[in-house]
This record gives sequence, C-alpha cells and structure tokens, in this order.
Amino acid sequence: MNKNIGNLDKTIRIASALIIAGLSYFNIITGVLEITLLLIAIIFLVTSLLNFCPLYKIFRYSSCKKE
Repeated sequence: MNKNIGNLDKTIRIASALIIAGLSYFNIITGVLEITLLLIAIIFLVTSLLNFCPLYKIFRYSSCKKE
C-alpha cells in the first residue's frame, strides 16, 4: 500500500472522528444517525493510521505532496 493521505487530510479525518465521538458520548446524536456516523469515524481513524484510503486508490487521487 502506497501512502495516499497527506498530513492535512489526516488531521481533518482525525478531528472529524473525535468530534463525532464527542457528539455520540454526550448523546447529541442518537439512533441510526449515531451508528452511521460512528462507523464513518472508525473508517476515518483506520485510514488515518494507515495513511491509505482505498477510495483514493480507486479514483487515482492522492493528497500527499509531490516529491
């Protein structure tokens, strides 16, 4: 797997996941919306830790700076 997530993209994904987790923790979001957003948050965290997004690979996109 080649790295295709840049630092800014990684930061935004992690921040979004933390915000979603906070909204869930404080019961601001509930029900199906909560479950859906938590699944998205988990995907954001995993892709951030791996520095790889499968959708970026499919669309041949990379947010990494060109060397």
